[in-house]
Formats: sequence, structure tokens, C-alpha cells
Amino acid sequence: MSNLDVKPAATVCGGREDVSAAPVRELLTGRTVPLGESTRVRRLLPNLGRRMIGAWCFVDHYGPDDIATEPGMQVPPHPHIGLQTVSWLHGGEVLHRDSLGSKQTVRPRELGLMTAGRAIAHSEESPRDHARYLHGAQLWVALPEASRNTAPSFEHHARLPEVTGAGGLHATVILGELDTAASPGTIHSPLVGADLTLASGTAARLPLEPDFEYAALAMSGETLVDGVSVTPGSLLYLGAGRRELPLLAESDSSLMLLGGEPFAEKIVMFWNFVGRSHDDIVQARADWNEGSRFGEVHGYDGARLLAPALPPTPLKPRGRAR
Repeated sequence: MSNLDVKPAATVCGGREDVSAAPVRELLTGRTVPLGESTRVRRLLPNLGRRMIGAWCFVDHYGPDDIATEPGMQVPPHPHIGLQTVSWLHGGEVLHRDSLGSKQTVRPRELGLMTAGRAIAHSEESPRDHARYLHGAQLWVALPEASRNTAPSFEHHARLPEVTGAGGLHATVILGELDTAASPGTIHSPLVGADLTLASGTAARLPLEPDFEYAALAMSGETLVDGVSVTPGSLLYLGAGRRELPLLAESDSSLMLLGGEPFAEKIVMFWNFVGRSHDDIVQARADWNEGSRFGEVHGYDGARLLAPALPPTPLKPRGRAR
């Protein structure tokens, strides 16, 4: 899971001063960016107006793409620090390899969770013999100070807890807890990620934690989320202070619910690194380009990515919303 921008902007975010304590309805649209050789994604976070939702700090949505005659996702080995990556699919498969020696094919509604901690490298690709359609989301979770230098790890959970609501709502709990159902995935701060499926005409009210801020990411179809139409390629930021969320499916549809306690620490994001200071990023970039600290990914047919040049001015952590 990589930001492949060759001229990435530094993103500074975190802190609670810009978090609304009351519900809001802020509809955000993504920008299209390339990911690997043939995949294009809609980048919804960080966004011009919003940089974090709880500890969630990066969200890409892609597909459904017809890759029957294409190589599909091909992301060469690249590094991460200070974050967790979450792979979530609705269609297709992604083969994960990392510098710990992990090799795992992640399939629809399975959780691929990689904790970078102090340093890890990985690659992602569609298998040679792959399904026709590729559709999913790739997300990052910022690690708090107490965990950001932890040992790297990879988890694969093929079975996740499910919640069935009245009238046609079905939820899979990806991370954290929803309506007393808890994911087996390891988390390091209070947060939740869930996949919601709604049959056309479903009207439901989803229980929420009032201390969390939330957003809804449309994966397919059209849903009225607290009265706002959310369609693929958009993310509705909901703020905090909610105890439930009204949903009305205008068609068969699916959403991802993302939430968590507002992330109090301020962070710096550059390329595939999450740190706390300019020096953190400088050191990580140098270590990766010089071939130290991150280990080696074996088995990917291609060269690893090199880290791009740093911007001319020092990176400074500031607020979470512009």
C-alpha cells in the first residue's frame, strides 16, 4: 500500500483543536491518482479540507476495475514507518509480501493488517491468475507515540465478526468494535472500521460512540447518510457527538464506516512515512534509499521504489484540518 506520487507534498495533521464536538455533514470528493502500472485510485484522505478521522490518516478507494486483460495492481517494494496498513477488498485478490517473510493472498471481506512500527517494507500485486474485477480500499492508521516504534508485524484474518440489523443492514467489523462485536485485528488507539451492506430501501439507525468522530466512505450504490447522498468517490465526514447514524439505501449499496477518538498527537506524513518531526522523515528516507533498517522483500518481479526528494523547507506538524 503506497503513495506513488513522485513529488509528494508533506502532510501535517493531528491534534484535537479542529474536531467538531457536534455532528456535521461535510461531503468530501477524492482526486484520482495512479497506483502502480495500471491501477488508478480515488484518494479521499488526506483531503484539502480534512486530514484525519480518529487515527485513520489515509484512504484510497479503487474500482470496480475490469482487469481481465490487465496486470491489475502492481506496487513494487516500498517502506513504511509509524502506521498500520489495512487492505480491504470487495472484489479480486491482492498478494502481499513483506520484509518479515510474510506471503499472503488477501481476498474479499478478509482483513490484511500490517503494522509497520519502527520499519517494514512490502509489495502488493494482483496474482498472475486473477479475477476479472478489482475493487477495494486501502487505508492507513497512524500509530500513537507509545506504539510507533513497536516491532513490525502482519496479520491475516479470514473470518471477521458480523452484525445484522433490522430491515436489511449487514455489517462486518474490520477493526475495533461495533454494537458489541469486536474484530480480532490489533489496534493501538480507540477506533472502528466496518463494512456496511444495505439492500435497496433499507432504513436503519447504526449505534455510534459519541466520543468518536466518524466518516462514511461509499463503496458502491447510493445511500442517504444522515440525509446526505453518498456515492462512490465521496466520503462524508460526520464529526463527533453522535449516538446513532440514520441510513437509507437508495439502491443496493455498501459503505465503509471509519471512526475513532480524535487523534491528539500531531504527526508528519511524507510519502509512505508517518513521523513526528522532520528528522524522523529524513532518517527514514535515508535508511530506505541506502538499503538499511527496513529489510528486503523477496519474490516480487521488479525493482523496489526509491524515496522521492524532500521538499526544500523543513516539515512541521500542525493541525488536522486545513
